[in-house]
Amino acid sequence: MLPESQTVLHTWCRQGDWNAPTVVGGRGAHLLTADGRAILDMSSLAECSNLGHQHPDLIAALRAQAGELCFVTSAWGAGPRAQLAQDLLERSGFEGGRVFFTLGGADGNEHAVKFARQAAGKPRGWIITRDRSYHGASYAAMALSGDSRTSSQADAASYRVRHVPPPYAYRCPFGTTSPEACAGAAAGSVAEAIDQEGAAEVAAVLMEPNAGTNGIVAPPDYWPALRRLTRDRRVFLIADEVMSGFGRCGEWFAWQRYGRENRPDLMTLAKGLTGAHAPLGAVVVAPEVARALEQETLMTGLTYSGHPLSCAAGVAALRAYATGGLIERSRDLGRQMYERLLELKKRQPLIGDVRGGDGLFAVVELVRDRATRAPLAPWPQMHPKLQELLREALRADVSFAARGNLILLAPPLVITPEDLARALALLERLLSRLAATLDAEVPA
Repeated sequence: MLPESQTVLHTWCRQGDWNAPTVVGGRGAHLLTADGRAILDMSSLAECSNLGHQHPDLIAALRAQAGELCFVTSAWGAGPRAQLAQDLLERSGFEGGRVFFTLGGADGNEHAVKFARQAAGKPRGWIITRDRSYHGASYAAMALSGDSRTSSQADAASYRVRHVPPPYAYRCPFGTTSPEACAGAAAGSVAEAIDQEGAAEVAAVLMEPNAGTNGIVAPPDYWPALRRLTRDRRVFLIADEVMSGFGRCGEWFAWQRYGRENRPDLMTLAKGLTGAHAPLGAVVVAPEVARALEQETLMTGLTYSGHPLSCAAGVAALRAYATGGLIERSRDLGRQMYERLLELKKRQPLIGDVRGGDGLFAVVELVRDRATRAPLAPWPQMHPKLQELLREALRADVSFAARGNLILLAPPLVITPEDLARALALLERLLSRLAATLDAEVPA
C-alpha cells in the first residue's frame, strides 16, 4: 500500500510538509499509533473529541444502531433523530423550538443563516460577523469567517456579510485599556454596523460565544451586550457553538454562562455533538424562529441530514456527558488548568497573556517582549522555534495545538489530573528551552 502522504490531500497544510503518525486506536485522552506509542491529546484533535477516543458507550451505540438501521433520508422518520432533537432542545433550554441536522459545523452555519433570513423575511438580509472568527471552509462559510487564511477566496460583501472588529482585549482594536471597555467598544461596533445598514436590512449577527482557534476569548460583558442590542433592533442572534459546546467552556453551551435571558435565537453545533465518533452538525432554533418557519417550505437539505448512525452517536454522547459528570468536570479541571497557566506566566516571560478558564479550554499567547507585547511572529505566521516546540512535544508523546503565536489547550474532558499536570510540566520545560534559544539569537 502506498503511504498516505502520496495518495491523500490533507487539510490546512502544504501537502509536501504532511508527515504524521498513523493512528490505529484510542483510549481516553490518548491516541494509539501504528508504531506502538500512546500520545496524550491536548487539543481533542480539532477541539471535537470531548469524550476522548473510542468511548465504549459511543461504540456500543453505533454497533447497536448499525444492526437495526444504517440509513434513511430525512423524508422518513428515524428514532434516534427524533430522540436527539428532543434531548438537544431540553439540554439547551430551546424547548418548543426545532432542530435541523447537518453534516458538520460549516454547513450548520450556512443553514443557520438561511433560516434566519427566511424567518425574518429578509432573503438577502445582511449578516454581521467579526474579524478573527472562523465559521467553516465552504465558500459561504469562508465569507462569514473573518479569517486571514481564507479571506481572499470569498468576497464577503457578495454574500451580504459585513465584518466588525473583535473583542480582543489583549490587543484591543479600539485602543481601550480594559477588558470591559474593549467589550463595550466591540459590541458598539456591531450596533453601529446594524444601524448603518438599517435594521430592516440586517437578518442576523453570527458570533462565537467563547472558544475558537482564533484565540480570542471575549470579555464577560460582550455576549450580554450583543443580546441586548440585537433584541432591541429585532435582529436575530446566532451562536456558533461548534467548538465551544458540550462542556468545552464549562457549560453544555458557552452562552449558558450568561443566563437564560441571554439565549440566542439560533445555535449551531457539531464536533462535541457526537464527541467526533461520527460526523454530525445541527442548527437549534428557538420557538419564535420555529413558528416563523412552521408554514414555510425549507428549500434546502443534504442527503445525510440526520443520519441515523450519527444521531444514535449523538444520543449516546449526550448521555455520556451527563452520566459522567463531564460538564462539571470540565469546569473544575479547567479552573485548575487556568490557575496553573497563570502561575506558569509568572515564571515564563514568553507568555504575554493567558485566556480562558471557564472549562477545559485555554489560550496561551506568546510574545517576544511582554512590555511591548511584540509577537513572536506576525499573525498568522508561526515562528519556526514554536513549530520545533510542537515537534519536541510530540517526540515526548504529547500533542499540543498551536496557531500563529497561540498555544491552544483543549484536552478531552476525560483527561486525568495526572496527565494534565504532566502535559503542563512538559510545556513549561519546552517554553524555557524556547526562551533560551530566542535569547541566543543574534539580532538582525
